[in-house]
Amino acid sequence: MTETGSAGGSRRSTFQLLPPWRLEVHETLPSTADLIRARAGAGEAAGLAVLALRQTQGRGSRGREWVAPEGNLNLSILLRPAIPAAQAGRFALLAGVAVAETVDEFLPGPSHARLKWPNDVLLDGAKLAGILIDAAIGGAKETGAAIDWLAIGMGANLAAAPEIPGRPTVALSRHTVPPSPEKFASSLLAHLADWLERDDQGGAALIEAWRARAHLHGETLRIALGADIVTGAYDGITPDGNLLLRTEGGPRSLATGEILLGTGA
Repeated sequence: MTETGSAGGSRRSTFQLLPPWRLEVHETLPSTADLIRARAGAGEAAGLAVLALRQTQGRGSRGREWVAPEGNLNLSILLRPAIPAAQAGRFALLAGVAVAETVDEFLPGPSHARLKWPNDVLLDGAKLAGILIDAAIGGAKETGAAIDWLAIGMGANLAAAPEIPGRPTVALSRHTVPPSPEKFASSLLAHLADWLERDDQGGAALIEAWRARAHLHGETLRIALGADIVTGAYDGITPDGNLLLRTEGGPRSLATGEILLGTGA
């Protein structure tokens, strides 16, 4: 392992974890996602993973702030998948399954992580982890606009669960002595690599793995679409990650939205 200096005086370590990952561990960063985006724009190859032990300007979904106390996970990875942009949604499913499998590694007894469409990992019915997808779209191809690069940001409450009004949260420390962010990241990257290797273009195995941890078929869901609320029975997901609902107005396929839990999301 080598250590080099990085911007802002923070120290950075770089080492080969598992092909093709190149993991950088930073003591402090404003945002792992911002660094990945900058490196992607500068031509960085796929496989870069950035872990911040402390993150000061993290972002969650829909522009929310992601609060990250020390000891929690702040990880972003860079991919350059040769697929149409319309298929980018399945990477949120892939990351969710990988995070949930990693959580299970550290849980004692029968407890296991669940998934909430499109990008949350739950434990005890509360939010343990979140996933943020960011992509740059290249020129149009015969199959449609293609992805130039794709970044997956993953945050997980390992040591502490920040309080968020209206949104129940939980930390892994509620069940066990939490692993260090470095140890959790190492396991998570291995699970991500496994799913990236196994993922066929149809995504059947991934969809099945996601469904096994997600909503019960027929379960009533309330989805926030901006200021509107859509209610319907869960009817599965598409290979591209769209949520399928049976509503009073007929079947619907939602590419975005937020499932509401109780009075919050």
